Amino acid sequence: MKKKVCLLGSTGSMGVQALEVIDELSDQLEVEVLACHSNADLLIRQAKKFKPNTVVIVNEAHYNYVKEQLWDDDIKVFTGESSLCDVVEMGSVDIVLACIVGVAGLAPVYHAIDCGKPIALANKETLVVAGELMTKLSVERHVPLLPVDSEHSAIFQSLVGEWHNAVDKIIITASGGPFRGKDAEFLRTATKAQALKHPNWSMGNKITIDSATLMNKGLEVIEAKWLFDVTLDKIEVVVHPQSVIHSLVQFADGSVKAQLGLPSMKLPIQYALTYPLRQANAQPRLDFANYPSLTFEQPDRKTFRCLDIAYHASREGGDRPCVMNAANEVAVALFLNGNIGFLDIPKIIEQQLEQVTFSRPTSVEDYLNIDKEVRNRILKSFKIK
Repeated sequence: MKKKVCLLGSTGSMGVQALEVIDELSDQLEVEVLACHSNADLLIRQAKKFKPNTVVIVNEAHYNYVKEQLWDDDIKVFTGESSLCDVVEMGSVDIVLACIVGVAGLAPVYHAIDCGKPIALANKETLVVAGELMTKLSVERHVPLLPVDSEHSAIFQSLVGEWHNAVDKIIITASGGPFRGKDAEFLRTATKAQALKHPNWSMGNKITIDSATLMNKGLEVIEAKWLFDVTLDKIEVVVHPQSVIHSLVQFADGSVKAQLGLPSMKLPIQYALTYPLRQANAQPRLDFANYPSLTFEQPDRKTFRCLDIAYHASREGGDRPCVMNAANEVAVALFLNGNIGFLDIPKIIEQQLEQVTFSRPTSVEDYLNIDKEVRNRILKSFKIK
């Protein structure tokens, strides 16, 4: 029988690539649910091609349009954020692929775990913001959290068959982003166009800016802490400009295992959806002749402060990662909209971490309230409604 996939965030960069994977493995995978926030036209095209049982358009303003366009296709259409939590518990869903960007993924992923659905996790915020809450529930419900990020998939693949062996260190690789080697003087006048020119990966705007600030690596460090149950002192970040080695694991005997491949998200998506099997595909293969030199260097933590901000927030725990994540999301949006400069992003994050009183959230609602408070405070300071 085909594995039926509930795809949350189908119209984003990750969602689109996930559908390409599902299409290529259509004899094994099937779309049961498609969900997105506002991109109604793309959602409609996806639904007409993949014929899911159900679609969700979160933005209620597009509900009637989507329903009308899919009326003859016998596809159920729902709207509103609560619908995301409803569809993940459908009995016909075998796995939930969470590609939603931001804290919008928290509630549906938590609900899916609570319902016992395996999670293919591409939503960083689920573990960055509420890692303790999510991992505790996944253990209680015996629900696997299968990483989709290329770095975490690489770590996961390197650990398969090694669960009984002690890990000395997890090494997360970073491309260095579009501003690798640049100094603060250059970054003061860095433009949106420059920041969005990633040298290796094709990603959405938000994650591309996170790559430029190295916040993306900071978020991945926090994710790795929860996914693989390791302490922060055992997680290292190293810059690897070629983006061929996606991450590495060093074991107690000094041996190092790594997962290599071309810079493409389709392989980690496929691995999460078909685990524990490796299915043949037509994706391009790595030719070492095209990569005669693989190099490594330490990240510039002084210039790109977001990496250390993430380490500090995770060490403090409680609501600190949630505050950091919310501030980062708003700061990135402000930069993309031309309201602030590139170097203002870490400043805004640090300001919020100083201003928000420390707390220990115990529910998804607690985290969402903190997130909302931080966002509103920043937008109010810029007089943005």
